[in-house]
Amino acid sequence: MKKRLIFTREEMLELNIKTLRERGVEIAEIAQIAFEQQSKYTPGVTIGLCIDSVERVLTFRDVFHQVQFAAEVDRLTEEKAFRFPIQDILHDDLGLFGIDETLGIDLAGFYGVIGVTNFGDIDVNKRGVVARLNEEGKKDGIVHTFLDDVVGAIAAVASTRIAQVMNEEIANENTDYSKPDIYDFIK
Repeated sequence: MKKRLIFTREEMLELNIKTLRERGVEIAEIAQIAFEQQSKYTPGVTIGLCIDSVERVLTFRDVFHQVQFAAEVDRLTEEKAFRFPIQDILHDDLGLFGIDETLGIDLAGFYGVIGVTNFGDIDVNKRGVVARLNEEGKKDGIVHTFLDDVVGAIAAVASTRIAQVMNEEIANENTDYSKPDIYDFIK
């Protein structure tokens, strides 16, 4: 039997939800961070829109790979499956170890510089489930070295996506201007 390596968007969403839930994270918790971040800047944001946005982000192939990787590295670290010194570096979430943040920045970059900026805000200010994962990860035997950053990045991407979707709707509603066509840009 051939190994299965490629999944549909629906399957990736289901597997990501399952993996996050196994690690103690619910979609609504990620959506709450996106809501808190985006509602300051974009009127009309609802928690339902945030949940939809998080779920949409979880269907991206690269996000699927990052969620699965992050959860597995953290799980293996809890099981003490790595050798010294990386086992201790991962277990203690050493501040000088930046690969977890690199993963988060990469994921957040799917939505450009604003996604990365939003991730930086979430990573520094640690709200909601990100704060909980970070605190739980300080307990002996619990590791969220990668997962807290990946979850924060998902919230950042969802927040950025919401701003883009809502601004597109505003642009489509605005009839006070004429939409340019390709010939307007040729001089």
